[in-house]
Amino acid sequence: MSDISDPYTSELEGRVAIVTGASRNIGRAIAQELAAAGAAVIINSHTAKAEAETVAAEIEANGGKAMAFLADVTDPKAVAAMVAAALARFGRLDILVNNAAVRKEAAFDQISLNDWRQILSIVLDGAFLCAQASLPAMMRAGGGAIVNIGGLTGHTGARRRAHVITAKAGVAGLTKALAFDLAAHNITVNCVSPGLIDTTRAGGTPARHAEHKTAVGRLGQPADVATMVRMLCGPRARYITGQTIHVNGGVFMG
Repeated sequence: MSDISDPYTSELEGRVAIVTGASRNIGRAIAQELAAAGAAVIINSHTAKAEAETVAAEIEANGGKAMAFLADVTDPKAVAAMVAAALARFGRLDILVNNAAVRKEAAFDQISLNDWRQILSIVLDGAFLCAQASLPAMMRAGGGAIVNIGGLTGHTGARRRAHVITAKAGVAGLTKALAFDLAAHNITVNCVSPGLIDTTRAGGTPARHAEHKTAVGRLGQPADVATMVRMLCGPRARYITGQTIHVNGGVFMG
């Protein structure tokens, strides 16, 4: 996370961002980085109230603006309420980062239809609903930036992740579609695809982390991803849209 006292902190001053799945790991780092750039940030989580509030409190203690908001991104009413809360608190909405995801692993023949639908719903339905709900406010603001968080295996494939890979590959496609649809409204849409990032996971470190080596010789940190998201949300990236940008230390070069 950048220090809010750093001189390079003003490119998002006056902007307002929603970051889904922001209570921990990559989402948390993104929220902190956008706040360091001057944005007010809505810290979204589905159920992790204490963790989301902690992230918001850390941002405010460091001189930024933030609020925690619990919402299931697969529920249209909850998403609409989150956008309404952002507008009520901060008066506008300029940035949406679709980060919410569940990354389960299971052999293909052990994936239930419910598990399949849950993964796709959180990743794809969530991105669709949040983007659609945010669009009117972004249009009123004169434009904005949407960043979807993809995933390495959506481009390389992997074992035991058919549902996750399908969802993340869909995110890259959605990014291209929205880039065309929203360009006339001065809204850029890009996908950041992290790979081999050192995060805390309920199921432990994925086996592929041991199977693959990065060119730079280390795992990435959430802050490495957050830095790219910050750039794509800022004024220096207004000519970049419809792209999937890989942040993976060279383990995959697309």
